Amino acid sequence: MTSDTQTLLADLKAQLVEKGLKIAVAESITCGNLQAAFGSISGASAFFEGGMTVYSLQQKSRLLNIDPQHAASVNSVSAQVASELAKGICEKFQVNIGIGTTGYAEPNTEQQIAEPIAYIALWHNQSEVAKQTIDGKNLNRQQMQDKVVKTALQTLLNYLQTLPKHL
Repeated sequence: MTSDTQTLLADLKAQLVEKGLKIAVAESITCGNLQAAFGSISGASAFFEGGMTVYSLQQKSRLLNIDPQHAASVNSVSAQVASELAKGICEKFQVNIGIGTTGYAEPNTEQQIAEPIAYIALWHNQSEVAKQTIDGKNLNRQQMQDKVVKTALQTLLNYLQTLPKHL
């Protein structure tokens, strides 16, 4: 983990604890790496409730209530799916903030995906408050996953910094 990422995680911890917020994550493309990032923070249990790694449409739908018809039409990769994952994890873990990630970490000829792409959504108190689309041109699978994790963490920090100190 780079020193930039460690600083980002320390800033996130400070913001989440200061604001009394709890977070959970629903991951597909990042395959547990976002949970591992939060878990690497000393004292993470003060704000991190946990997460789920869900790859299949069946599990995304069954566990996190994503719309199975839409998800089937996009192979579970879209901004809407990321948003539904974030919302679903908030409900499942009963937390204020949820992050959802989905995408392709590498080209997928079967789905006619030429370059990696990912979607991130952030929910807070039952509303979507941030979203990102990430282009992974020229990145390998691991680089794409790392980029999605770092972007998700930075998106969360940017959002938290807009909130008042005590919620």
